Amino acid sequence: MSKSIKLDSREIQEWRDALEDVLENQGQNYTQSLMDTVVSHWTHLGGDSFGHQNTPYRNTYVEKDNLILPESDELGQEAFKITLWNAMAMVVRAGKIGSELGGHISTYASIGSLYQVGFDYFFKGDKHPEGQDLVFFQGHSSPGIYARSHLEGRFQDSELNLFRQETQTEKGLSSYPHPWLMPEYWQFPTVSMGLGPMQAIYTARWLRYLEGRGIHSKQQKNVWAFCGDGEMDEPESLGCISMPVREKLDNLIFVINCNLQRLDGPVRGNGKIMQELERIFRGAGWRVLKLVWNSAWDKLLRDDQDGRLQKALDEIVDGQYQSLISQGPQALLDYFSKKDTVLAERFAGYKQDFIEQLAPGGHDPVKIYTVYKKAVTREGKPVVILAHTIKGYGLGKGVMAANTTHQQKKLQSDAMIAYGQNLHIPITKEAMAIPEYYRPNENSPAIQHIKRCRENLGGVFPSRKCSSEALSIPGLEIFKELLQDTGTREISTTMAFVRGLTALLKDPSIKERIVPIVPDESRTFGMEGLFRQVGIYASTGQTYEPVDAKQIMYYREAKDGQLLQEGINEAGAVCSWMAAATSYTTCNTPMIPFYIYYSMFGFQRVGDFLWAAADMRARGFLLGATAGRTTLAGEGLQHNDGHSHILSSVVPNCKSYDPCFHYELAVIMKKGMDEMYKDLKDVFYYVTVMNENYLHPSMPKGVEGGIIQGMYTQPRWRGPDHQVHLLGSGTILIEVLKAVSILAKFGINCCVWSVTSFTELAREGQQAERENVFNSCQKSEKTSYVSECLKDGKLVIAATDYMRAYAEQIRPFVPGDYTVLGTDGFGRSDTRKALRSYFGVNAQTIAYVTAKKLSLKQKVSPDVLKKLAKECAHDIGHDPLTR
Repeated sequence: MSKSIKLDSREIQEWRDALEDVLENQGQNYTQSLMDTVVSHWTHLGGDSFGHQNTPYRNTYVEKDNLILPESDELGQEAFKITLWNAMAMVVRAGKIGSELGGHISTYASIGSLYQVGFDYFFKGDKHPEGQDLVFFQGHSSPGIYARSHLEGRFQDSELNLFRQETQTEKGLSSYPHPWLMPEYWQFPTVSMGLGPMQAIYTARWLRYLEGRGIHSKQQKNVWAFCGDGEMDEPESLGCISMPVREKLDNLIFVINCNLQRLDGPVRGNGKIMQELERIFRGAGWRVLKLVWNSAWDKLLRDDQDGRLQKALDEIVDGQYQSLISQGPQALLDYFSKKDTVLAERFAGYKQDFIEQLAPGGHDPVKIYTVYKKAVTREGKPVVILAHTIKGYGLGKGVMAANTTHQQKKLQSDAMIAYGQNLHIPITKEAMAIPEYYRPNENSPAIQHIKRCRENLGGVFPSRKCSSEALSIPGLEIFKELLQDTGTREISTTMAFVRGLTALLKDPSIKERIVPIVPDESRTFGMEGLFRQVGIYASTGQTYEPVDAKQIMYYREAKDGQLLQEGINEAGAVCSWMAAATSYTTCNTPMIPFYIYYSMFGFQRVGDFLWAAADMRARGFLLGATAGRTTLAGEGLQHNDGHSHILSSVVPNCKSYDPCFHYELAVIMKKGMDEMYKDLKDVFYYVTVMNENYLHPSMPKGVEGGIIQGMYTQPRWRGPDHQVHLLGSGTILIEVLKAVSILAKFGINCCVWSVTSFTELAREGQQAERENVFNSCQKSEKTSYVSECLKDGKLVIAATDYMRAYAEQIRPFVPGDYTVLGTDGFGRSDTRKALRSYFGVNAQTIAYVTAKKLSLKQKVSPDVLKKLAKECAHDIGHDPLTR
């Protein structure tokens, strides 16, 4: 609508009166439908569809919608003020022990009221008949969560004193939400910003997946995600917000703490972040509930019959607002008064004590309770609450709403005294200046109030269930097809994995617990047979006839589908895996997820999520397919993985394996299931599989232990009086075995080792080394497994399809001379043969390097080296010893 058009005020009033009359007599739903019909007709006539995704800068629920709190707010506010004080005190006290300990006091001061109402009236505990809610807390607010638990009697003063001090005692409180460090307390790690929102989305969908498969009946538990407005700039925060709308996830509630500030300054100094987020979420189809102003503002907005104040609030940018509100609400009204004399005259009629009550809605329990109550009423859509707050609220000038407030971890004595007096903490000024904690006696009304609230909601919160039922894992014979040779048929380890997965999906004791997950590569990995066998999960089922309906392996979606097919979305797929891998604790239902993906797009692309998965004690399998720098051949640089095992090695509870043969894969899968679902160990497995086809032998006797420990050999791989140990992993083991044949022609005998995990070998060696250094009581030094295997001290040469750093991990434990061949550098497109020659990991190069190293040790004559070099000359692209 052009600004130059002057509308007839009488006509405007007639439309307004008519709309208000319909609303009063027919209700909001009818009125909304009427307006939708009018707008639809307008677009039919060729008009603009308006496209307005913003409502005025005010609360979604107006004064008449206010709900009464179940109990008197007085006791809740008393408990909340004590929590605020103790949260500040624990951070300041930790800073006095060591300034480097850090901590944040402003985030909880901002978001605390939003939590307090949740704790008292909404966050369901594990004894609630509707099930325990799942809450992703804003990471920097952890001191306030601890302080609340302290008030409930879950932590003592001595434990608050151990905030961020965790090395000397198990009772130290972690800096942020970390289930690994506090497994009975925190549900999810969230301080790596942007990860919580996406995890929450897929966790909410996971609950529906369990319902769809009939594993759980329809649940009423909610998933809450508390996020910062600055955090929403992380791509992951908004990257999947259309999915919960498609899936109708009305069990999902985002609460975005809009204090208008990120770490260094305003989120949108020249704009309005709440309005921007409203447009984004409303456009995606969410229910958007805005909580902008507290109850005191109701009078100002009620008096604003001409809309002048609303216009001023709509137009002021966040940077200007922040500057003014840091001086108090009077400064904001003065700013508006200078621009509008009518507003100046109106504001002059308000008393000062009333003006001082003006604050954002995110600090008003009545407004928060009202919007939460509306949010948990399910209407078929996810809900986002945009709650306006002030960062550092109540902490005084220079801290509240200041650009430096995020880094604030200390206060001067006079500031702490002023804060304590403002909160009415009944301790002396001297105690405030320390600052000392305050907790009323157990029978005080405030303590009894919060305990009664938690009893009504089913127990303490946050809390995490550690124990889990053990599953009945079938024996290794479930993979009998993988334990026998493939005859004349060549297959890949990816194909072997699919066969193993298919066997599990047919086993009555375990099949219901299996969760296959693929981004959008089922056909690439030969998994399309699962479409018909177990179906693809779809909350609405399949409402269309697929184009391939007449084919055997057609694209079948179903409400009870077992396969999660996440589209071209690795981040979403890994969040689904995380939800399944923690189902044992969040849903008391252990599930076994197998997430298979291009290995290049795992730890490299979503490494932060996988680190969070480690923190939250995930259990499951990650399958890095088409792994290795030379196995994918023509796909080239961005698809060639030569480093995923290096990346996975830095995650302490991730066990990584690179099997060559199908029986090795079977043993690893069996061991993983036993360890995670029978022995209930908090680990997860990363296993690389390839798309290269070759013959697979039967499993020799007695190799299972070596496969799991990381390396083994067998009689047919041990040459008589061997001169060298050759180590190979994954498909490069095939090249090593070919190299043995070349070397045998020149009288060089080898002992070949299949190394299934250089990472596990290195970890075992490091542990042995550590025990030898620190355990002075042990009678004899411990020998690493690698040292024991290679104890004859002969030359050792390792070749892998990964960067040299992968195999270099075991160098400290190799007794003899050790040479590593690998695929450092960027990948390229070419045939496998050419690529392996180029990187120097083909059979000919391995043979040549072996002979050369033996020649240098005078174990092979120069003539032999020359002859071998001549035979292999065309296939030695680069000498890796001189590159």
